[in-house]
Order: sequence, then structure tokens, then C-alpha cells
Amino acid sequence: MATDKRVFTLRLREKNFEKIKVIADKNKRSIAMQIEYLIEQHIEEFEKEQGVISPDKHNDV
Repeated sequence: MATDKRVFTLRLREKNFEKIKVIADKNKRSIAMQIEYLIEQHIEEFEKEQGVISPDKHNDV
């Protein structure tokens, strides 16, 4: 199964990991998908306040 997703290591405090796991379970998502969802939500909020981020250009954010 091909995917366009990058793989990387993420280290979390145990407490945060466990809390995200609870949220993921309630939302019927995997932990990875819950983290991705949370990141997407934060990016959306940031862009509403700061403007659209262009990954192709090096913005001073």
C-alpha cells in the first residue's frame, strides 16, 4: 500500500501519550491518526491567524 506520508520518530512524555491514546480511542482513531488530526487542527488555527504557510518558500514564521 503506497502512501505519501513521511515516517519519523516522535518522543512524547508518557502522560501525554496516554492522554492522546484515550482521545484516539474515543474518536475511534489510531494514535498516529489522532496526532496527525491534532497537528492539522493546529496548522489550520495558525494559518487563520498568521496566513497560509507555503512549504516551498522559507517563511519567517
